[in-house]
Amino acid sequence: MKISDTHLKDVKVIEPVVFGDARGYFMESYNRRRYFEMGIGAAFVQDNLSFSVQDTLRGLHYQLPHAQAKLVQVLQGEVFDVAVDIRRASPTFGKWTGVVLSSENQRQLFIPEGFAHGFCLLSKTALFMYKCSDYYHPECEGGILWCDPDIGIDWPVERPLLSEKDAKYPRLGEVPDERLPVYDRELHTQSRKP
Repeated sequence: MKISDTHLKDVKVIEPVVFGDARGYFMESYNRRRYFEMGIGAAFVQDNLSFSVQDTLRGLHYQLPHAQAKLVQVLQGEVFDVAVDIRRASPTFGKWTGVVLSSENQRQLFIPEGFAHGFCLLSKTALFMYKCSDYYHPECEGGILWCDPDIGIDWPVERPLLSEKDAKYPRLGEVPDERLPVYDRELHTQSRKP
């Protein structure tokens, strides 16, 4: 397994080892001990699966309280996956990173708590799976407008298919402070142990 940093320090790209032959392939998609040793200590409690069609854009979503770290991957198809740092006082507040995830490259993206998440399809359809570190709490849902010009995400889709809710989220600068997570400098300077 190879883990690479993105330009947002805590967001990681994971490339599992894939063993392939004439029959197909095998890969270990998650191993808590191995991921923990590589610095991903989230305890996942819920798995979600979504199916989407071409030009669908989902996001940018988060929960507060009950923040969720996510480990995301594509089982079929291809998506452009995005994480945005929305932690007040973070050195990278309002910055984003994007990664192409597909059933061919088998990459995963780890998105820690305190980040908004979204993705858009690059293929005709996609099966998208993600592990969450807390349960879904509808009353804690939050979101940022996918096309917020202050964030400036370079989405590879011109006219996305959006849910009514996603189309109406506020810009990051319009979200009240109490509805945003806070960057914890102490947490980021401590060493983490399993």
